[in-house]
Amino acid sequence: MSSMAAMAAAGRRQQKNEGDISAVFTSLRPDDPQTILPPRFAELKRELWQERLVQSWKEVLNELEVETKRIEEKGEGIIPKLSMESIRRGLTEEEKATIRAAGCVVVKGGIPEQEARSWKEDIQKYVAANPGVKGFPADHIQVFELYNTVSQIRARTHPNVLETQRTLLSLWHDPSGQVGLDTPVSYFDRLRIRYPGDSKFTLGPHIDGGSIERWEDPQYRECFSQILKGAWKQLDSFNASPRIDAKQDLYNAPSQCSIFRPWQGWTAMSSTGPGEGTLRVFPSLKLATAYWVLRPFFRARYPTSASLSWENWNQLDLDGSAFPGSGLGTGLELNEVSHPHLRLSKTMISMPRVKPGDQVYWHCDTIHAVEGFHGGKEDSSVMYIPAVPLTVKNAQYLRDQRSNFLAGLPAPDFPGGPGESTFSGGATVENAYPGGSQALGFERFGAGNELFKKADEVLFAH
Repeated sequence: MSSMAAMAAAGRRQQKNEGDISAVFTSLRPDDPQTILPPRFAELKRELWQERLVQSWKEVLNELEVETKRIEEKGEGIIPKLSMESIRRGLTEEEKATIRAAGCVVVKGGIPEQEARSWKEDIQKYVAANPGVKGFPADHIQVFELYNTVSQIRARTHPNVLETQRTLLSLWHDPSGQVGLDTPVSYFDRLRIRYPGDSKFTLGPHIDGGSIERWEDPQYRECFSQILKGAWKQLDSFNASPRIDAKQDLYNAPSQCSIFRPWQGWTAMSSTGPGEGTLRVFPSLKLATAYWVLRPFFRARYPTSASLSWENWNQLDLDGSAFPGSGLGTGLELNEVSHPHLRLSKTMISMPRVKPGDQVYWHCDTIHAVEGFHGGKEDSSVMYIPAVPLTVKNAQYLRDQRSNFLAGLPAPDFPGGPGESTFSGGATVENAYPGGSQALGFERFGAGNELFKKADEVLFAH
């Protein structure tokens, strides 16, 4: 058996159910009934409860009064922006602090504009040549179930993309020594070509990486332990160690990320800006996180009152099973009713205008959304390319992703089925940029350290 054939055969995990991006977002399925969590989640709330959380909740509500006004006043100016030149020279401490606080960043000029445009053109030719492409919505696809196109492989392995990812991963720290923050690996995701006038691909405010898992899974819960201990101001959203073995997909749903993915991201293939179907974020990471972690334990004393004051919102909610916005096998979805103190209709800020080749990244706990209407004149097109570090668990996923790629199948975390296995014109590893095949799992990491050794054993054991 050739080495490439062995890679294709190794480690392929069971596919998830077929479908599209709507499987994980209730906001894309408005007719579905609201999820009611089983009674065991009321018991979980009582197990997690501590009296000191009352003071934390009061502090968070008071600070949100100030912070949400600041976000609303600053608007687009609150989003950190960097040039590719600043990535190359190294970030200043002020730049690092600003990105960590906001939980997002725009990186300008990473890819030559014409090259990024050509990626979209090649994807459109690929779609035209392969009429079986699936996506959402089915009658006029805007989010394509494509993972293995030549354009995606080129973009994922572009030297400037990988360099940007190394820089952003360096904003994290890893006391355990089990995370290669200087070694990004590729996590295959979809692409979007959203057309002017579209209002169907309307993703409300949400956080990926599971929902109820954040409280239910003991290891995932460790990521937010400072909040649950009543010390929310000590939350370190950039500590990688507790996230390595967190179970983000307890219910094995399609489109649930199963690995440690510190930064979600996309690379633009068109010009797009506010009002044109772009990304929106709540740009205050720590405070928002403290709020939604504590939210299940409290409810309004007078539900018919519009007051968001502490005096109205100091009623304990320890008997019901509700974790607002959470479901089984979904993302954590937020709105004005479930999380009113965030004032999401005013504080979700659209990304500033980007050109083809610009990159956008947001922290894995950042609340984000997609504008409900594309009011622009040209398509709003991006490839989803996150920043993911090497870990042993991530190497196991990389092995299985590599196997699926060689077979033309969807990436393991995503809806299954035959995918692109019968399509013509799909990518091979030869389409990667020089030096990029390591990030795809086709080259050894070498003898640099124990993590590299373990990753190579996972990837090249057969």
